[in-house]
Amino acid sequence: MALTTRDLTPRIGSEIITDIDTLLGGGEAQAIRDILEQRGVVVFRDLDIDDAQQVAIARTLGECVEGEGEDGIYKITFDEKVNARAKYLQGSMFWHVDGSLQPYPNLAALLRPVSLAATGGDTEFCNTYAAYDDLPEEDKRAIADLRAIHSAESSQYYVRPEMSYEEICFWQQSPTKSCPIVWTHRSGRKSLVLGASADYVEGVSVEESRALLAKLRDWATQPQYVYRHKWRMGDLVIWSNTGTMHRVLPYAADSGRLMHRTILAGEEPLH
Repeated sequence: MALTTRDLTPRIGSEIITDIDTLLGGGEAQAIRDILEQRGVVVFRDLDIDDAQQVAIARTLGECVEGEGEDGIYKITFDEKVNARAKYLQGSMFWHVDGSLQPYPNLAALLRPVSLAATGGDTEFCNTYAAYDDLPEEDKRAIADLRAIHSAESSQYYVRPEMSYEEICFWQQSPTKSCPIVWTHRSGRKSLVLGASADYVEGVSVEESRALLAKLRDWATQPQYVYRHKWRMGDLVIWSNTGTMHRVLPYAADSGRLMHRTILAGEEPLH
């Protein structure tokens, strides 16, 4: 079955209409990757696939991350009985890039719902390629060579602004990483690297850092760059982790919301 596509917003997100056999066969995998790279997010409705099929589809698109959950499936939930690191996942409610501290950030992720909250829990994505492209030339010049320090500790302040000394010491055990604010990709395209893990800008005062990072985040998350996905059972959503940021909108911790995620390993260094 050939792919049929329709844009969900002018600047980000496309729905692909196809069937499970086509996805599992892998014949359209490169076409899907091309759409993903250009549009940031691809949505499949009414697939009703299982875990094994989700991982199999992922493997047609790239290499799955080793050790990601159980058999390639990681359970996204705020329920600590299902995921012992559920508290950490609360940071997903703030704009972020997955794996920004890794040498090779994740290429993409596949996500599908197993159980949904009665209210809340939509996921938003923003196109950081388009946001960079639209920056005024003066701003592009100003940030061209700037780098930001990213840390796990920084992202946790969004969740718990008054962390204890022990909590701070715990998160400071994770190494920090210096990342360019402007990521020049192998394709020649450029995107912004921002999000909750961005702590401060190197060589810039604390005050200037906070203002600049907030200004760029606000720019990149304007409505014209954002696609908001309202989940339905049977959905499969894939997003480009190297050209978008994402966040989940709040939902009750006891809602039973459970998502299954598969990650595609990074193919391009961020340095």
